[in-house]
Parts: sequence; structure tokens; C-alpha cells
Amino acid sequence: MAKIGVFVGSVFGGAEDVAEEVAAKLNESGHLTQVYLDPELSDLVAYQQDMVLVISSTTGQGEIPDNLMPLFMALSDQFPLMPAMHYGVVALGDSSYGEDRYCGGGRQFDELLQQLQAKPLAPRLDVDACVNFDALEVVIPWLGGLLKKVA
Repeated sequence: MAKIGVFVGSVFGGAEDVAEEVAAKLNESGHLTQVYLDPELSDLVAYQQDMVLVISSTTGQGEIPDNLMPLFMALSDQFPLMPAMHYGVVALGDSSYGEDRYCGGGRQFDELLQQLQAKPLAPRLDVDACVNFDALEVVIPWLGGLLKKVA
């Protein structure tokens, strides 16, 4: 059983809905899961020996949602190396906004976690709202593959 923190960046609630469903699946699999809607750096640091899952929508010009931005900025500013932490990222976006903006919130978080030396358990999952109206159709199978790698 792993202790898994689910860190959510949401504007209109879509990413939050996905996170709640993911947390339920993780709990069903025997993991201890906590969802963070307004996360702080101390929340994330608590998972250094286990796993972090970031589920983020994208806002504006490919940006991180406001509720997740303070965590991103704290990580960027303090730059705590986390080589023992494992993570996964689900990036929600809309490809019609252009390649440089598509899934920008999750992409930026993924890149930062890699710079902090955290270890991805699976490649980032980019979910395109133009293709998948229901994000869970692709998130749940991806999560199944991720769970196989969780200790």
C-alpha cells in the first residue's frame, strides 16, 4: 500500500472530478489517497517517499490554474530536490488552442518535477478535450498501468 497525494489544478471543476474518481480507484486498490485542491509545498513534501499524482487542466495561454500556481511557484523558488519521489501527471487540455498551449498546465508541472529529480512512473498523459469528451475514458486505463508500477 502506497500513500498517494493527488494534487489538482482546476478552473471549472473538470480536473477536480477526474481527481475524485482517480482517488476512489486508488483507494479501491488499497492505497491511502489524499486529494489536495489548494495544495501547499508542505503537502507535497510529505509524499517524498511514496507517490504524487498531479491532475491539471490548462487555462489562459497554456498556464497552470490559479489554485495550483502557489505550489508550482514554491517548488520553482525553493527548488527542493526530490530524487526519492515518484510521480505521474495527467494534463487536461484542448488541442484547438494550439500546440504551444495544449496541456500546458500539466506539461509545466511535469517538466518541473523532472528538474527536481523526481521519477515519473509513467509518461505524462495528455488528454485532449477535442477527442475525449469524458477524460476518464483514457485516464482510468492509464491509471491501471501506473498502479502496476506502484509499490
